[in-house]
Amino acid sequence: MRQLSSEEVEAFRKNGYLLHNEQLFSAEKFDRLSDIFAEHLADKGEKLSDELDTPHFRDPRLLEFLLADEVLDLVEPLIGPNIALWSSHFISKEPHTGRATPWHEDSAYWEGRLSAYDRIVTVWLSLDGSDRENGCMRVIPGTHSNGFSEYSPVDQSVNTFHAEIVDVDESKGVDFELKPGECSLHDGRIIHGAHANTSSRRRTGYTMRYFPTSVRVYPEKNPGWKIWLGRGADEAGNVYANA
Repeated sequence: MRQLSSEEVEAFRKNGYLLHNEQLFSAEKFDRLSDIFAEHLADKGEKLSDELDTPHFRDPRLLEFLLADEVLDLVEPLIGPNIALWSSHFISKEPHTGRATPWHEDSAYWEGRLSAYDRIVTVWLSLDGSDRENGCMRVIPGTHSNGFSEYSPVDQSVNTFHAEIVDVDESKGVDFELKPGECSLHDGRIIHGAHANTSSRRRTGYTMRYFPTSVRVYPEKNPGWKIWLGRGADEAGNVYANA
């Protein structure tokens, strides 16, 4: 697995995202992850397909992928050598019925839970293929430096979240079109969202989120939350599930 070039790192710093149109894992490893997702989907019960949050809390097999060198090598130039796993999430939008994802910043859902937000990176791995037709992720470049935005309520029966950022210039949106096995990276503060899946094809991604260990995770604000040390050493006195 190659590391990001200096030009790619610079582009990420400027724009808040990067498309990595290369296979993240080997074909055999990718197939294992896809099979694990299929199990979670089959066992989801009453949950919607886009609500499979923190599956690695329940299934340690996912740590093989979340703590893999292929992923950590990719994020290290953006985060630094001391890396921790913050969260993961299977987000699957079924054909014709997949809900829209309103414009939001991931950091808004973590406000107050961490000591800093400026180097949290999400790797969004496409399991099915993601394009405009089946509701690929979209970002507004450069908005990762805007601070926390103002939100207004939306109908959660047709949206994955309960609120949306107001006054977003959608004409600036960039679509993240990815083949199965390819991934994107985005800053946890960037404004992003996705249209509903109106196609006949499923759209599934596995989000893997990382932060530098210099960031303090406040225990009192994160009851029951678990983090893992991915690489390097702790710098903030955090407690890790794999310590």
